[in-house]
Amino acid sequence: GGRAAEAFGTGAGALDWQLPQERWARCPRHRALAASRNKRLATVDPEAGSEVLRLLSERRGDLVAERTRALNRLHGLLRDLVPGGVAGTLSARRRLASEVLRDIRTLDRKVADLNERVEAEVEASGTTLTEIFGVGPILAAKIVGTVGNVVRFPTKAHFASYSGTAPVEASSGEVVRHRLSLAGNRKLNNALHMVAVCQARSDARGGAYYRKKIEEGKSRKEALRCLKRRVSDAVFKSLLADSKTSSHSAA
Repeated sequence: GGRAAEAFGTGAGALDWQLPQERWARCPRHRALAASRNKRLATVDPEAGSEVLRLLSERRGDLVAERTRALNRLHGLLRDLVPGGVAGTLSARRRLASEVLRDIRTLDRKVADLNERVEAEVEASGTTLTEIFGVGPILAAKIVGTVGNVVRFPTKAHFASYSGTAPVEASSGEVVRHRLSLAGNRKLNNALHMVAVCQARSDARGGAYYRKKIEEGKSRKEALRCLKRRVSDAVFKSLLADSKTSSHSAA
């Protein structure tokens, strides 16, 4: 709790999971604060870092959702600004549209600032998640914050079940099929889905694996589910390695 409160009390176009690396140079203050906190409290509460990332990630999600609602409202106001309308009504709509636009710009600044704070915390955590293709600081924060203490999962199969990436058989006769699992943590599942989609569209190993599954006769959805499970295993392996590194540092 104290770690999280401290993090939230410090000052104030890219894909959600791949923020430009050049932005790192623009947030030295956030990076220094995060590094200082991480070093000072790592041995006191090893799970404090994941709690901070969870809270920051959720706050960012709230701001992004609020911005989306504001954009939808602005689009509605602009759509109704048709020529020939009642003058008083048009004037009121223009004023409202201007106010909503200011709100959106304010939210943009808040999201940008929070992005820098998240990036700083992720860097300070020393996680290896960002070495996985498609995982940037924003998604890394979401994953770490959602999972918490990864050692509670005995195997990668248990982790896959928690993330909803374990295959669910839906065979018919001699045709063996697997369908989407609706079980598991949906926030984590959504994060892994974003990574899988990013890899599937790339020339990296994940993309090659995805295309191979399609060549084997699987549908695009089935191939993506297979890739998603591989991403889940890679994330579990990375988090487990981070946990061991953290334990050794604390010792």
